[in-house]
Formats: sequence, structure tokens, C-alpha cells
Amino acid sequence: MTTSILELRVALTAADYDALLRFYTDVLGLDIGDIWTNEGARGVIFDMGRATLEVLDDAAAASVDQIEAGRRVSGPVRLALQVPNLDAALQRARAHGATLVHEPVVTPWRDYNARLEAPGGMQITLFQPLDKESP
Repeated sequence: MTTSILELRVALTAADYDALLRFYTDVLGLDIGDIWTNEGARGVIFDMGRATLEVLDDAAAASVDQIEAGRRVSGPVRLALQVPNLDAALQRARAHGATLVHEPVVTPWRDYNARLEAPGGMQITLFQPLDKESP
């Protein structure tokens, strides 16, 4: 089956654009693919590699929140970003203004996940797939 969708793009709007830009570039290490200004308006597009769209019903979202955060906390949009080293990424994020929502957990699907809230309020799951044979 071929898809008619060629790119997934999530658009975030922030009152403090500069803080959000620093968080996604300096903390999460995203590469800027395109940048523009237009009569005082600014925007960037980050290159983020492979993208997927995860659609959950309320029960599934509540289940993921329970596993990752201990309670229902996320809104209708949450980013989930795979990182090579969760502990290092989490330390970097917290040092630059992210708030830890819950300590890292090993999920039933064998990912090492941490939930945080980025500057601007976006809920983000950072995850690192574990070796299926590790404890």
C-alpha cells in the first residue's frame, strides 16, 4: 500500500519563540531545515527524520499517561521523540527549562520512557528502545 502523505508536520505556536527555539535546537539537538522571517514574523522547520502519527482513543491515552506519568496529564497533542540515550537527553532537557512530569519508566513494550513538559507547555515523551533481553 502506498500513502498519499509525504510528510508529517506538527506546528507549535509559542508566546516565547526564542525560548522554544533554543529548547528544540540546543536541548533536543534538532537540525533546522528551513527558516523564514516575514514582516516581523518568524518560523523554522526542523528536520526530524522518520515521522509517524499515533492516534489514540481516550482509554489508550489514559493508559499511556498512567504508565509514563502515573496519572492522566497530557492534552490532545503530545510529542514522542526517540533518543539514543534517555538519561543524557533528560538531563539536558531539565537543565534547559523542561519540567519532569514523571521519573523514567520501562514500559510494557520495552521502551525506556520519560515524560516532561517543555517550555511553552508541550508534553513530550522521550523514549529509548531497550534491548529486548535487558531487564
